[in-house]
Amino acid sequence: MASGAAVADSVKDLYNEMKVVKNDADQSERIRLVVFHISDNFIDVEDNKIYREKDLEGVDDVYKFFIGLLKDKQCRYMLYDCHFETKESSRKEELVFVMWAPDSACIKEKMKYASSKGALQKVLTGIKHQLQVNDLSDCHPRDVFAEKMGKGIIRC
Repeated sequence: MASGAAVADSVKDLYNEMKVVKNDADQSERIRLVVFHISDNFIDVEDNKIYREKDLEGVDDVYKFFIGLLKDKQCRYMLYDCHFETKESSRKEELVFVMWAPDSACIKEKMKYASSKGALQKVLTGIKHQLQVNDLSDCHPRDVFAEKMGKGIIRC
């Protein structure tokens, strides 16, 4: 285990479910967004913070919904099934790991999340996009977020 919190088994199971998208499965059950927090020295899913496709049916813009989950003074990890476009005009779907550590959070909480990040990254093998966001200006407007994800991404 890395320094900091350990990763709960439920996180590993959830990640495995997110990374394997089955074409014949019910797409409304597909997980699009998960919020993790540290509680009792474990990284676990925050209560009621698993959002499936069916939970987002009434949401006009999933990206804006994602940004709305970033709370001031509250560090969190997020796993976001981001649908985006590249310069080649191809549409892609990839998982994005985000560590939200706002400048307004207390230093003790930011240190706890920073020291636990490595343990979570070991579980999230194969994640192509890993971002640390410390202020809403790091991800808003959306083209700033797209630029952070990598070259060639034009729209999230």
